[in-house]
Formats: sequence, C-alpha cells, structure tokens
Amino acid sequence: MTPKYQIRSATSHDLEIMLTILPELADFEIPEKRDAQDLWMGDADLLRVTLAGDAPQSFADVAVDRDDNILGLVLITMRDELMSHAPSAHLEAIVVAPSARGKGLGRALLQHSESSCRQRGAKSLSLHVFSANHRARSLYSSNGFDSELIRAIKWFD
Repeated sequence: MTPKYQIRSATSHDLEIMLTILPELADFEIPEKRDAQDLWMGDADLLRVTLAGDAPQSFADVAVDRDDNILGLVLITMRDELMSHAPSAHLEAIVVAPSARGKGLGRALLQHSESSCRQRGAKSLSLHVFSANHRARSLYSSNGFDSELIRAIKWFD
C-alpha cells in the first residue's frame, strides 16, 4: 500500500501555503490576555528567513500528499539545551491542516522531527505548549516528552 503522505524538506515554493496553515497553531482555547495572531506570527517570520536561507540553524519540513499538497509542517531550530548547553533542538512549530487531522500525521511529523534532530547531532528536543492546548499536550506526552518546566506569567494592568 502506498503511503498517503511523505515528509520532505520545505522549499521557498512552499512558503505561501505553509503561511496559510500556521494560524492553526491558535486552534485551541487561547488564554484571555493573548492574541491568536501572536501565537504564530513569530513562527511565520522565522519560516520566511529559514526558507530564504538566512537562518542556517533552522529548518522546515512538510508533509505532502501524492499530489504534493501540503498537509502539515514542522519548523525546528538547532540550539544548545537550556541548562546543560548540550547540542539540542527546539520545535518552534508543528501544525497539521484541519483536513488532515486525526490520521496520525502529527505523530509522524513529531517522530520525523526527532529523527532529523538526532541526525543533526541533537541530544534532546524541546518545545513550548500552552497548558490549554490539550490536543498538542496529549501528542507530546504520548511521545515521551517530559513537562519539566512551568512558565508562569503575571499581567500588569
């Protein structure tokens, strides 16, 4: 049986479609003081410079169907681990188009990311996730991610 998708390196030709999928990063109950656009605009900027070749520490991959339609993406930055400074990677964004959800593509993209980071010498992969993003947290937890840090914020009026 032929796979329903493949994962490949993103190219500058993929950028516009990838930018239409990124807002899905805000598809959960966003905290009251947050603006949905703020959840993905920084990733959009990083994606632009990455695909332009101006962020050599970052890379992006896409999952595509048989017709090369983009179903999901990952954006990763290679960087030192926060505390040990060992070679590491940070998952900036992982997003699956609504039409491709529920088919294991998020899990496949995450596993692909881990493999790609290991091949680049990373000893770990970190990420940030909002506590209210239950779908993402479930994916990460079921793939062995440890929620070792809690980021707290207090808003000043």
